[in-house]
Amino acid sequence: MRFSPAILLALPATVVAQGQISLGENLQAWFDQAKSYIPASVYSPVAGGTAKVAAENVTPLTKDNWLSVLSPSTKDSWKGPETWMVFFSGGNKTCFGRCEGVDKAWNESAALLAADPTGPHLASADCDDQAIFCTSWAANAPSIWYIQLPIPQADQSKPATTIHIVPLNVTTATAQEIVQIHTAKSYKQSPVYEGAFHPFDGYLAQFGLNQALGYVLFAFTLVPSWAFMIVISMFSRSIM
Repeated sequence: MRFSPAILLALPATVVAQGQISLGENLQAWFDQAKSYIPASVYSPVAGGTAKVAAENVTPLTKDNWLSVLSPSTKDSWKGPETWMVFFSGGNKTCFGRCEGVDKAWNESAALLAADPTGPHLASADCDDQAIFCTSWAANAPSIWYIQLPIPQADQSKPATTIHIVPLNVTTATAQEIVQIHTAKSYKQSPVYEGAFHPFDGYLAQFGLNQALGYVLFAFTLVPSWAFMIVISMFSRSIM
C-alpha cells in the first residue's frame, strides 16, 4: 500500500466531529488510525535507537572473554555482589528462527536498564555464533541468567556465585517483563542454579572441564543423525 499524506490530513477532521469523545481519546484514535496506514516495512526509529543503545551498553560474551568480563571489580566492593544480566539468544540453529521478538524486547529493556542508576551490568551471547560457549554453560536460548558475583574477601576466599536462570517465552516476552527481572526481583521466582554446569562453582568448573566438555558436546551436534543410526546398526549386528 502506498502511504498518502492526504490521509493524515483527513483524519483530524474525522476525530473532531466526534465531540462526545474526550480530547485524549480523540488523539489516541487519530494516532492509531494513522499508524494503520503506514506500511509495516517502514523503518522504526525507536527500534533502531534501542538496538543502538543496547549495542553500546551490552557486552558480548565469548568462550575466550567471559571469565575476564564476569570478574567482580573491587572498586565498589562496599555495594556488595556485582550483578549481571546475561541474555542468551540465537538464530536458526539454536532458537529455530523464533528469537526475533525476544531480541527486540531485550534491546528495549537494555535501554531502560542502562538508564537505571541501580541497574545491573548487561551482557549477551548469540548461541549460533558462540555454540561452544553456550554448550559449556548448558545455556538455552532464549533465556536470561541473573548472576550475582561475590566480592573476594580479604583472605582471598571467594563466596559462592548466585545464579538464577529465567527462561523467556518466544511469543510473549516483553521489555517490561525483562526489566522486572531486576527491578521487581522476579528472578527470585526461579530457583538458584546449582548444577554441574554452573560456570563458576559447579563440579566441572572446579576441575576446569567446562570448556573441554563444551567442545565434545558441540562436536556431537555436528554429527548427522544418520551417522548414529549406522553406528548403532553395525554395533547391533556385531553382537548378534
